[in-house]
Amino acid sequence: MDRTLSLEFARVVEAAALRSGRLLGRGQKDAADGLAVDAMRQAFDSVRISGTVVIGEGEIDEAPMLYIGEHVGAGGPEVDIAVDPIEGTNLIAKGQNGAIAVMAIAEKGGLLHAPDMYMEKLCVGPRGAGAIDITKSLTENIKNVAAKMERSVEEITLVMLDRERHQGLMKEAREIGARIMLISDGDVNPAMECCIEGSGVHMVVGTGGAPEG
Repeated sequence: MDRTLSLEFARVVEAAALRSGRLLGRGQKDAADGLAVDAMRQAFDSVRISGTVVIGEGEIDEAPMLYIGEHVGAGGPEVDIAVDPIEGTNLIAKGQNGAIAVMAIAEKGGLLHAPDMYMEKLCVGPRGAGAIDITKSLTENIKNVAAKMERSVEEITLVMLDRERHQGLMKEAREIGARIMLISDGDVNPAMECCIEGSGVHMVVGTGGAPEG
């Protein structure tokens, strides 16, 4: 990727984060999301791309900006864009850590057009690559990842959303001795932490939003 464009993309998410941060801890999650959307959309106007939003704020009749199918950019290479101006609106409303502005860029046709529904998720980093299979049990996956990473099962930390639907997964993971880090909102951040050596996060599992997936 062109280095200049990379910096411009960073400025797009930075604009969303800075603008929405004005409402940190104010209990206004929809208003904060609106500020982030406005800032991100405005920032795109100066980026030299011909972008199409494939994952965004909703279909054209539901969102005024960054809707699925909207064209953004000042002209240039054709790219597909996935955006979530605030991943973790509840976190920012409550003044808690972990809310982030998210954007992914790929060549035209390079991103899945994920419907606004739930999907099963299973994420690992490079050291766990090739060791997971979403059709297998969580127990099998944890053991396989532990073996691939040359760790004991007791040294594997899973992150999952603290939801009633995950009670079965929690029980299964704890029965074999794995650690679980429960989060209230936002599973994009821990999924990326899987890829960062030393983050302490080895797997992200559970059911959540398909666009975030």
